[in-house]
Amino acid sequence: MKSTIFALSTILAIHAHSAPVAVNSPDGRLSVTAGPDAQGVFSYSLTAGGVRLIEPSSLALDFGKDGRMPRAGWTSGAPATRSANGVWKPVWGKRAVVPDRYREAVWELTGKEGPFDRMTITLRVYDDGIAFRYGIPAGAKGSPAEAAADLSEFNFAGDYSAWFYNGEQHNLGPDKLSTIQGKRLPVMTVQAASDAYLAVHEADLRSGEPMQLAKTGRWGFRALTAPGRIEPGWAGAWRVVLCGRTPGTLVDSHLIELLNPDPKGDFSWVKPGVAVWDWRIDGAVVDGFNYSMSLPSWLRMVDFAAANGMKHLVLDANWYGPEFAKNSDPVKGDKASDVRKLIAHGKEKGVGIWLYLNDVGGRQFPLEKTLAQYGDWGATGVKYGFMSGTPAEKNARTRMITELCAKNKLLCDFHDGPVHPYGQMRTWPNAVTREFNFAQLDAKRVFQPKTFVTTVFVNMLAGPLDMNNGMFDLRQGPTTRVDNNKEVPSTLVSEAARTLIAFSGATILPDVPEFYQKYPDLLRFLAAQQMPWRESRTLSGVIGEHIVMARQASTGTWLIGAACDEQGRELDVRLDFLPAGKWKATVIQDGEDAHYQKNRETLRTASRVVSRENSLHLKLAPGGGACVILESAP
Repeated sequence: MKSTIFALSTILAIHAHSAPVAVNSPDGRLSVTAGPDAQGVFSYSLTAGGVRLIEPSSLALDFGKDGRMPRAGWTSGAPATRSANGVWKPVWGKRAVVPDRYREAVWELTGKEGPFDRMTITLRVYDDGIAFRYGIPAGAKGSPAEAAADLSEFNFAGDYSAWFYNGEQHNLGPDKLSTIQGKRLPVMTVQAASDAYLAVHEADLRSGEPMQLAKTGRWGFRALTAPGRIEPGWAGAWRVVLCGRTPGTLVDSHLIELLNPDPKGDFSWVKPGVAVWDWRIDGAVVDGFNYSMSLPSWLRMVDFAAANGMKHLVLDANWYGPEFAKNSDPVKGDKASDVRKLIAHGKEKGVGIWLYLNDVGGRQFPLEKTLAQYGDWGATGVKYGFMSGTPAEKNARTRMITELCAKNKLLCDFHDGPVHPYGQMRTWPNAVTREFNFAQLDAKRVFQPKTFVTTVFVNMLAGPLDMNNGMFDLRQGPTTRVDNNKEVPSTLVSEAARTLIAFSGATILPDVPEFYQKYPDLLRFLAAQQMPWRESRTLSGVIGEHIVMARQASTGTWLIGAACDEQGRELDVRLDFLPAGKWKATVIQDGEDAHYQKNRETLRTASRVVSRENSLHLKLAPGGGACVILESAP
C-alpha cells in the first residue's frame, strides 16, 4: 500500500557554492554532513551518537571521455529539504505496519562541462541508515550518454571488521578493513564498535550493473558498477548504509524496501507461506513407499501440506524434460499432463503448485506464452533457474520475468547465482524469495552451523532468502536419496528454528512427510508459521555465533527460533515483546547430549505459562537451536 507522507519542503537561496549542510535522522542519532566544496567535489560523512563512522567520501558519476559529474566549475545552491513521517503497509513482509520516517535533502548541481548541464544528488537520513542517489532532471540539456562508473565512496573512520556475501561459499570475514584487497560483493556488514554496526548495499536498481565494492585506500571502498545508458529523467540506484547499535537492528530494518517504489495494481492474490518441495525427496523410502519426482509422490506431498496449513508445493527441474536440453518444451514436456492433474488436486486442497523453469527453456520457447500458460493452468509460482547473461542483462531479465509473473498472478523465486535482492518485494510483492546464498543442502561442503548464523546478518539484509532449511532426516551416514545422500551438519531443533529465522515469503521445506510427522512438536512449530507476519524482532544475536528471532504469525501466535554455531550456547531470552496477559509457552530444545555431528535427532519439550515479565532459559547444543510456541492462555 502507498505510504502516507507529510512533507515540508523548503527551497533555500541559491549561492555560487553552498556550504555543506547537516541532515539528521528523525530521532537525532544519525547525522550526515554533505554538499559540494569550492572545487566542485561533492562529499558526505556520517556520525552516529556523535561518533564519526564514515569520513568525508566523494560522490560522482564517471562518463569516461566526457569526464565526471559534478566536477570543478560546477555550482550548486543550498538543497531543497523535506521531512516524511508516514507508514508502509506491505502485502507481506517482516511486519504488518512499517514506519516510513526520514529527512531528505536534494542538491541540484549545474555546469557547462559534461554530457548534461544538470544533475541531482538526493540524500535521505532514516533512524536506521542513510541513502543517496544520482539523478538527471527530465528537463536537463544533453544527449543520452554511457556512464562508465559510479564513483561513490565509503571511507570508514577506523580499521573496522567486515563480512561480505560470497556466492556459494561461506561468507568472507570477519576481516579487518586494512587487510582486504581487490573487490568484494555486497552485502557488506561492518562492526565499528560494540554498539555500532553498518551495512552497505543498494536499493531500487532499475538498470545497469548490480553493485560490487572495490577497495580504495586503507579503510575505504567505492561502488564498482557501470550504470550504463543515462538520459534526462534517469534515476540511479540508491546507495545505502544501514546503521544500528546491534546487528539485529540491521536484520529488522526495512530501509532497502522503503527506497523502492510502491506497487502498481492489485497484489492481494499474493499468499506467502510454508511450502513443501520435491527435489530432495527423490529416492527416499519410508514405510514401503518410494518417493520420486512423480504424480503419486506429488499428491502425497500436497495432502500433507493441506493437513498442516502449508500453502505450496514446489516442483523442481526436469518435470518437462531434461532442464538443459534445448528441445525440452516447458509447456508440452514429459509430465505436463500430470502437472495439470496435480494443480487441480492442489486447488481442491487449498495448496498452490510452483513450476520450475530453466533459463534454457525460458529462452528456447516464447517466455511470455509459457508464463501465460502456467497462469492459465492455475499454477501459483515459478522457480527460475540458471539465468545466463552479464550482470546488467541478468538484472534486466529478472525484472522482466518478475513483471510477467505478476501479470499472470505467479509468485517467483530466482535460483543459481541470482541478482542480489534490492527491495523488489515492495514494488513486486510476488518476488517472494531468491537463492541469494548457497542453499544449505547444496552446500554441505561449506555450510556449517557458523555459516547460517553469519548469513542471516549479511545476505539476509538484502531481502528474502531461499535457503532450504528444515531437513529432519539427519541420520548418520548415506541415505537412498538421489540428490541428498550426505549428512546434514545440524540438529533437528536447529533445522526447525532456521525455517523461522530465515526471512522468506516461501519457506521451502526439503523433507518427506513421515520425517516431519515423526516429531509432532516440531511439526506444530512449522505449521504455526502462518504468514504474512504481523511482527518480527531479532531478540539477540552475535554475527557468526548465534541469533534469536521472534515472529508473530497471522493467527496471533508468537514463535521464537534460536540457532547457534559449533560451540553451543545458553541464552536467557526476555519476553517483554509479548502483549500483556498469560501465554502458554511450548519450549522445544535439543536433547541433553545433542550435537550437530554426533547426535542430531534428539530433543526435549516442556510447557509453562509465562507473561511479558518472564524470561526463558534456552540451552542450545553445539550446532543446535531452540523453538518456542507462545499461544494466548485463558
